[in-house]
Amino acid sequence: MAAGYAELLRTRHAARLLAGTLVGRLPNATAALAVVLFVRAEGGSYALAGALSAVYGVCNAIGQPLLGRAVDLYGQPRVMLPASVLSALGMALLAAVGLDVLWPAYVAMVIAGFFTPPLEGGLRALWPGVLKRADRVHAAYALDAVAQEVMYAVGPLLVTLCVAAWSEGAALWVINLLGVLGALSVVVSRPSREWRSEPREAHWLGALRSAGLLVLIGAFLFVGLAMGSIAVAAVAYADEHGGGMVSSVLLSALGVGALAGGLAYGAREWPGRPESRLRLLVCLLAVGYVPLVLVPDVVGMTVLTGVAGVFLAPALACAFVVVDRHAPKGTVTEAFSWLVTTFGVGASVGAAVVGPAVESGGAVAGFAVAGAGGVAAMLVLLSTKRFLGDPVRRTLVAAPAENDRNGAAEPGFRAGRQA
Repeated sequence: MAAGYAELLRTRHAARLLAGTLVGRLPNATAALAVVLFVRAEGGSYALAGALSAVYGVCNAIGQPLLGRAVDLYGQPRVMLPASVLSALGMALLAAVGLDVLWPAYVAMVIAGFFTPPLEGGLRALWPGVLKRADRVHAAYALDAVAQEVMYAVGPLLVTLCVAAWSEGAALWVINLLGVLGALSVVVSRPSREWRSEPREAHWLGALRSAGLLVLIGAFLFVGLAMGSIAVAAVAYADEHGGGMVSSVLLSALGVGALAGGLAYGAREWPGRPESRLRLLVCLLAVGYVPLVLVPDVVGMTVLTGVAGVFLAPALACAFVVVDRHAPKGTVTEAFSWLVTTFGVGASVGAAVVGPAVESGGAVAGFAVAGAGGVAAMLVLLSTKRFLGDPVRRTLVAAPAENDRNGAAEPGFRAGRQA
């Protein structure tokens, strides 16, 4: 397993692109925590912190697909780097103006959220041209999903260290400077500079005219909802079982499960069509979420959350393979960005929905929301099989010669393709 990933990372440009993308995404991964800490340090309320974070999240959800479409049209360097700088300036504006007057703080959040560069989708658009072989691309998607878990664990720790060493405002500056440097590392690389999207048919729907992509968006909205609700339900469980570090233990177990599942999934080449495999993985994901409502003792709950995380990274990795197969020509970055955004929106919705559930029914009700999200995702994929069949011409608006762009043994990739 380790040898396969080592071979992948030894491929020219691969390690640099992965590391640069992860560093470039740090501001987005840590925004919620960094903003809350800054607002509280400035004397603001949790309600204000939540409002500013919500503005950031909404603008991020709007900006990612739009910037992804711009990347497909104009290339990565001309969009990614200016967007990264503008997003960092938005956070710097918040740190500079503080909360004495609120409207500049909200403007700062709009800028920072909307201009967050679509580095995640951009990396996945680059992998086929860098790695050449379908099996390596599949492994890269899995490794990317695993690295994301690591980033979401390390990012908050880095924010905390910056606060301890300097201040909450300095943490905003440092994290976002790192983000710009990460984006710069990506866009000055040869693969990013030379990458061009395939010619696209002009259509206002862009990637959304793919029926298969709409199915994936629907399914992963509910997967995100499940993940967002688990985070809140874990805190409620901790309150009922001694508090302390219990919630952190549960969320760490979830991350370890995802880490193990992603590494195992990417270590081998899987037979069959990825659409069928994705349905199976999401079904297994749902099966892992449902037992969380049993809320056993802490040891048992840690085991259950670890098992619940096992199929998350594989499902995400497989979903990106399916996105590549079903995205209309010339929309691959936009399509990847839609899936990333949908997952994030779902997590935000889950965190909002689970609050009232926990208030009325405790941790059991909170984990029931997670289980319901997993089951809903499963039902979406099972009830829409005809839209995730042969990707050729599976679009809501007919377009000539779109999708399944390569005819390779594992459709969706070939050595000569750049997007």
